This record gives sequence, C-alpha cells and structure tokens, in this order.
Amino acid sequence: MARLFSEEFVRAIERLRIITRQTPRGGRHAEHRSPDLGAGMEFRDFRAYVPGDDVRRLDWNLYRRTGRLFLRLFEQPEDLPVSILLDVSDSMFFEAPPRADAARLATAILAAVALQQHDRVTIQPFGADLLPPLSVNTGRAGLRRALTYLERLGPAGPTNVVRAATRFAARRQRPGLAAVVSDFFDPTGAVGVTEALGHLRHRLALVQVIRSSDTDPALDGELRLLDCESAGAVDVSITRESVGRYRQAYAAFAEGLSLFAARRRAVHARIDADRPILDQLDELFAGGVLVT
Repeated sequence: MARLFSEEFVRAIERLRIITRQTPRGGRHAEHRSPDLGAGMEFRDFRAYVPGDDVRRLDWNLYRRTGRLFLRLFEQPEDLPVSILLDVSDSMFFEAPPRADAARLATAILAAVALQQHDRVTIQPFGADLLPPLSVNTGRAGLRRALTYLERLGPAGPTNVVRAATRFAARRQRPGLAAVVSDFFDPTGAVGVTEALGHLRHRLALVQVIRSSDTDPALDGELRLLDCESAGAVDVSITRESVGRYRQAYAAFAEGLSLFAARRRAVHARIDADRPILDQLDELFAGGVLVT
C-alpha cells in the first residue's frame, strides 16, 4: 500500500459514515435518502392516484375503506455525489511535514467513506488552476486507484483557491457534497475565498489544514521573509507589536471562514498537520458520522 496509507489507517476509517440532510434528485441507488419517492423499502406517505401511475403501488386496503385510489410512496435511497477539491499548491508541500500529507490523508478518508456507501467520488486537485480530476466508483478497486492517485500528486503552482472554486462552480454538475481541503491561504484573503465558495451549489465541507505556527509564529528580530511560492522577499522587524497585529489579522481570517461556514450550514473542521491524522478523526467525524 502507498506510503501515506497504512493498513491501520484503512481499518480505522471503515467505521465512519457520511449522512446528508438532503440527497439531490436524479442519482442511482445507494444509501442516502432522496426527496424522490419511488419503490424503496421505507414507507413515507400516500398520494391520490392519477392515470398513468403504477397500479402495483395502489393501496387496496385503503380503497376498500374509502372508495378512493391512493398510491403508497416509499423512500428512494440514492447516491450522494462527492467532490473533493484538494489544495496541492506549492506552499502545501513546503514545510516538514508538509501540509499536503495531512490534506491527502483527509481526502483519502472522505473518499473511502463515500465509496463504502456506494457514492460517486471525484478528487479534484488544484494549485494555480484545476488539475485533471480522478473519478472513482464504488468498491475496493476504486479506493486503491484513489490512494495511488493521491500518493503521486505533487506541487502544482501558486495557491489560487478563488480560481479553482470559480471554475469548479461553472461546471454543470448534479449538486452533492463539495469538500474543500486546504489551508485557505489565498492571496485574496478570507473574503475572496468565501465569495468564490459561495457560488458552489453543493453542500459544503471545509477541511482547514492548520499548524500551531499559524497563530503563534516563532519569529523575532530583523528578518528577511521569503514567499515559498513567488520567491518574493520582504525585510521585516519582528516586534511584540508586529506579532500582535499578525495575530489579529489571522484571527480575522479564521473568523471569516467560520462565519461563512455557519451561514452556509457547512461543516468546518480543522486538521493539525503536526498531529497524527488518526488521532483527529473526531474533528471531522463526531461520533463516527459526518453530517452535511
């Protein structure tokens, strides 16, 4: 198995589930409840018969009592299209261990759980732009393809969450779940990111890859800071006051993401790149379930 994905890791995610409050219409048979009412197993309601309806679904007991024809309607379980937008920009591979490792592990978790539930999964990596995606069907073979694909991904240019989200939103797709796995450090800031994500018609899950230095950078004195993507440099004097201003800016950035997630009723999970991913499953799957 690929280096990132041990047998222990795969076994740990087998117990996890995704539950959605509403499955979009028009899918194939799977494990999520749909607003479509058809020939499922769980009874939901009656409605009056109209010519052309399937007479096999008529309730004859109700007809004998009322003299009127009614159909029995059942839950129609359907699949949930799951798209995972994975940030593999240059900066995600810069540190040690790279945030890209945590991001790919989180992506593997989401993909594995969806595949176990017979959902359609598309992994859509991006850096400076969208990369060719991987679409996988259900089953172990699909999961193996996804893990191999994730293992082989490398740096894909400067971060551009806004462009990736905008171009993804422009695609004509059946709505489902869109999970965005990123540190969300886009040059446009939280405002630009949330505006772009706001155009997605899918239910959203934001998986934010963080580390402690984001909020508490270990910097002091006269320094030259280098941009790991653009190679640009800036000379700075790090003082207690400048660190305080940075913390305020980062807090505003984090609050912007959180407020957007709350408005959209989106999942917002934070994954620490410096901690083992298996120790953080409850950040994403409270009680073993991700409710979207």
